[in-house]
Amino acid sequence: MKKILPLLIILLIMGIIAVVFVSMAKNDQAITIIKGNTKMEALPLKVNFTNDPYCKMLITTKRNTSQVVSPDGRTWFFDDPACMVLWLQDKEFKNTAKIWIYSIDTKQWIDARKAWYGRSDNTAMHYGFGAREHKMENAIDFSTMELYVYRGEHLGNPKIRKMLLDK
Repeated sequence: MKKILPLLIILLIMGIIAVVFVSMAKNDQAITIIKGNTKMEALPLKVNFTNDPYCKMLITTKRNTSQVVSPDGRTWFFDDPACMVLWLQDKEFKNTAKIWIYSIDTKQWIDARKAWYGRSDNTAMHYGFGAREHKMENAIDFSTMELYVYRGEHLGNPKIRKMLLDK
């Protein structure tokens, strides 16, 4: 009996571990890419279930999110416009991709290249570039926002933060 008891305990522990692994495999995994969007349309975002491929963060709100659709229909979601710009910069489909961004003012997906961007908005990664469909005072266009991201001229830069927020 004393020899069988340790064997039974080991088998029980192995059984529990197996059950845990099987139950984890059945759970849905976070989304990082969606395939088959050949119409290059804005897709619905599953909040709290989608990861940003650049910063790897879980997207917890639609506010200031964006999505990039490649010509072959692959779609990626981003929690901050600057994450999208940084991720997209070395992709061969950068100029042919359709980019959607969730607008602060109209609360809908709009063409990111036609959007207007504030520089001091509250964004997930604190870069500060919030998108709007309608132009506002001191708004910048997509190419200017892109240039500022590449140069590091965003709220993550202490000098820029002081310049923009301490007016």
